[in-house]
Amino acid sequence: MASASRLLPPTPPPHSAASPPARHRHPTLAAPLSRRPINPPRLRCRAASAAAAAGAAATTTTGGGGGALVLEGSGAGAVAVREFVTLDELRAAVRLRIRTFYEYATDSYGAEDLRKSLADREYDALQDRISGKMINFQRVSCINGTVPLLPSLVSAEELCSTCKFVEDGEERVVIGSLDLNQCLWLPDELTGKRPGVNESSHTRAYLSNVCVAKELQRNGLGYALVDKSKKLAREWGITDLYVHVAINNEAAQKLYNKCGFVYESEEPAWKARFLGRPRRLLLWLDLKKDAL
Repeated sequence: MASASRLLPPTPPPHSAASPPARHRHPTLAAPLSRRPINPPRLRCRAASAAAAAGAAATTTTGGGGGALVLEGSGAGAVAVREFVTLDELRAAVRLRIRTFYEYATDSYGAEDLRKSLADREYDALQDRISGKMINFQRVSCINGTVPLLPSLVSAEELCSTCKFVEDGEERVVIGSLDLNQCLWLPDELTGKRPGVNESSHTRAYLSNVCVAKELQRNGLGYALVDKSKKLAREWGITDLYVHVAINNEAAQKLYNKCGFVYESEEPAWKARFLGRPRRLLLWLDLKKDAL
């Protein structure tokens, strides 16, 4: 999928010391956790491979992580694709992103603690973006694909333990996630040119942090997440939707092409080298013409 548009914001604002209650419900967010200084030298970014594709047909069977995993289209085990509901779910989505975009170095020491610190910091930052505390972000929503914790997921034990949350007494697992950002640009990314340079219009939006659990790729979940984001963007009055994707991530490009995105521009090689990542393409979708 698209790589993280930037998991950690460049200039995070100050925080109050209060910690949000685990069952507090969106959209009214409690004060975020206080930040912790981190230095993750032994974690390396997965250079934008980030959940490759998941762009096949709708829900079916996959052989992703050591056994057949099934995503059901209806019934008790169906996938729910929606905006996040609780802060517990939001934290589980962040853990999925850290799990997707970062991997352990073979000789790492204390990598699990570093990964937890990354998750805590991104959780705080995502709350800031959603609650309107980040400059440039007019509106942000986290959209997740979740499933009940069922015996069919037994072969994905690590995914279930990492990305599990509880809602109304039911244990569920976040298996896919993305952010819809109503803003004029994203930090360290190519800036879209449509619908123009009118700073007051804010009818431009970007998808970011798009990921699907590696055990459940190629089940159509990526397509379902993007489709949900398109519908929500229309409700917000968005006319031009953008997404960044690594130039070597052909599977994600096929997914976005299937969703109606077309090429607009690409990142210069020097910038990609400076940021230590593969070069990005900027893809554009005209929501005024995209079929409902």
